[in-house]
Amino acid sequence: MSAQVDTVSHAVDTPDLPQPFAELGMKDDEYARVREILGRRPTDAELAMYSVMWSEHCSYKSSKVHLRYFGETTTDEMRAGMLAGIGENAGVVDVGDGWAVTFKVESHNSPSYIEPYQGAATGVGGIVRDIMAMGARPIAVMDQLRFGAVDHPDTRRVLDGAVRGIGGYGNSLGLPNIGGETVFDPSYQGNPLVNALCAGLLRAEDLHLAFASGAGNKIILFGARTGLDGIGGVSVLASETFEDDGGPSRKKLPSVQVGDPFTEKVLIEACLELYQNELVVGIQDLGGAGLACATSELAAAGDGGMAIQLEKVPTRAEGMSPAEVLSSESQERMCAVVKPEDVDAFMDVCRKWDVLATVIGEVTDGERLEITWHGETVVDVPPRTVAHDGPVYERPVVRPDTQDAVVASTTAGLQRPVTGDELRATFLKLLASPALCSRKFITEQYDRYVRGNTVLAEHADSGVIRIDEETRRGIALATDASGRYTFLDPYRGAQLALAEAYRNVSASGSTPLAVSNCLNFGSPEDPGVMWQFSQAVRGLADGCAQLGIPVTGGNVSFYNQTGSTAILPTPVVAVLGVIDDVDRRLPTGFGTEPGESLILIGDTRDEFDGSIWAQVEHDHLGGVPPQVDLERERILGEVLVAGSRDGMISAAHDLSEGGLIQAVTESALAGETGCRLVLPEGADPFVTLFSESAGRVLVAVPRTEESRFTAMLGARELPWVRIGVVDQGSDSVEVQGQFSVTLDDLREVHEGTLPRHFG
Repeated sequence: MSAQVDTVSHAVDTPDLPQPFAELGMKDDEYARVREILGRRPTDAELAMYSVMWSEHCSYKSSKVHLRYFGETTTDEMRAGMLAGIGENAGVVDVGDGWAVTFKVESHNSPSYIEPYQGAATGVGGIVRDIMAMGARPIAVMDQLRFGAVDHPDTRRVLDGAVRGIGGYGNSLGLPNIGGETVFDPSYQGNPLVNALCAGLLRAEDLHLAFASGAGNKIILFGARTGLDGIGGVSVLASETFEDDGGPSRKKLPSVQVGDPFTEKVLIEACLELYQNELVVGIQDLGGAGLACATSELAAAGDGGMAIQLEKVPTRAEGMSPAEVLSSESQERMCAVVKPEDVDAFMDVCRKWDVLATVIGEVTDGERLEITWHGETVVDVPPRTVAHDGPVYERPVVRPDTQDAVVASTTAGLQRPVTGDELRATFLKLLASPALCSRKFITEQYDRYVRGNTVLAEHADSGVIRIDEETRRGIALATDASGRYTFLDPYRGAQLALAEAYRNVSASGSTPLAVSNCLNFGSPEDPGVMWQFSQAVRGLADGCAQLGIPVTGGNVSFYNQTGSTAILPTPVVAVLGVIDDVDRRLPTGFGTEPGESLILIGDTRDEFDGSIWAQVEHDHLGGVPPQVDLERERILGEVLVAGSRDGMISAAHDLSEGGLIQAVTESALAGETGCRLVLPEGADPFVTLFSESAGRVLVAVPRTEESRFTAMLGARELPWVRIGVVDQGSDSVEVQGQFSVTLDDLREVHEGTLPRHFG
């Protein structure tokens, strides 16, 4: 046994010495369980593997008991079109005509605070490789970003680096960024959220899964060399809260991974050719926990064991220990299981694309994962105990004592605008606020149209990508979340995020098919945070069951917390939809037909708790969020798809933050045409313009189609009101009898805020 292992043993037998397993984030009882599994002390390499694979990020040890509810609420009917689901690298859904789409959203939050550029860039790289590992060509990315207050001195550093990292990596890969969301709130000051989504396209029969089967099959590591960057990165860093001074504990600060998009680009092409030539039995990307994860998960999912010669791993740093090689999270690496007779052809493909590839082991007919280092056994473990049998915690779940006070603090007594001048001033203040201002300053740093298949990205509720030139079939993707609503009511807040993403996909003319998620919360050791989490999971699962669409996979990000202050609970929901003909997609911009009627579908209620108006005008967060009616959302979605397909609608925009006047303004600016609103008789102008009631969509309808469309609304018992008209001869948004603002003034107000802070 090495001197290094002897040091570990001595420390364990001497309690007053620092415990190596504790420094790796492992609890006393977890270490004791490892010893029980092995019947001895673990080696350094084994200790490294168990510690990273049993971390919160990799094992989901605090969330498993709640995540099971997704499976319990998913029916066979919901699973019918799902080719791969929870537990795989990414969910895969049949979208028709022999095509399948894989998509997933994951977090890279803590690394993006420490080193924003590389943290965000490698977040994109990691999710792209998850998609590659399913046998798919990546076709698009999206992002969900949360930063601290715009005027905080550190927000500029984090935003600038993260946005450049996302754009730099995605643009270099040639992947269009087709949408997302950016939110500013002080709760994210020391804990920004960088959630990246990727979607990929494959023929259904080309699906690949992560497993190592067939004794004698070779294990090939290919891609970049293994270095010291990222050791313990997402696995340990993602399980650490930050200190009250805003930084992580220096003692536990690991390196953030360093990405190289050009290496990843050739890796993508090499993988696709390997799949096309049927040279791969199983495949796994190397992300969190590196080789420790890839080898243990491949072996655990297979029908035998695995033997690895670790010294064969190509490295880019001298003197790396076995534990470091196993734990490194160096980017742009994949691990494949290949039949012996296919190894030469596999290597030829890698040489063609200038991708380094090395045989590092083989599948065995045993039941152990055995790893040697220059002839010495450094790992000899049952692989499932590393990959799947980690600790499962039933953390205390307690509704916070403060929640009643939060709910009781409604917006009922807050001063509201009454006159036309007051309404105008409120409107412009909200439009210019960091909560509602244009994100053009951010999105213009991304390439939205590379490869030429993007049919909707800007001025759209969801991104739409053409996947089949011949049939014109396409997919739509939307991501949404509201930390403010989820803070007020986690169950309803998660359902509101689901409803909005579902509605956004429908508003593009697409039929929602499936869901992925990224659940961002504070420390699981806080019973109040676990109450938020459990309620959000149940809300999302119940909502998906009601809508009839499955959760195909996702990610949990805990420990987004500075000291005792957690972020607003932020369950990000991504919805995938399919559209039969992308020529029928619906933009948000007005003006494709002269004199279009503006029709508001849905009920407008006096619902302002958690609203942007309450935030901007009164710095208030309390009460209960808007009602959510998922059955009506489903019917609304069907109507929007039918209206798009049959040419009854020329534009659509969902109503969410900022209410009707925000949606109207965005659509008018997108279409570069004015409009006139006529408020319903007897309605409160403030409520009509600014309410954030859910389940509402503003549609532009050609006059020739108005009677047909409204008849369909009546038949489906959807409430509607003709709220105005598009006026192509006007250069203003006018609210009749209240106020009018020119498009030039609106554009200046809307687009000036972020450049003023960050330009």
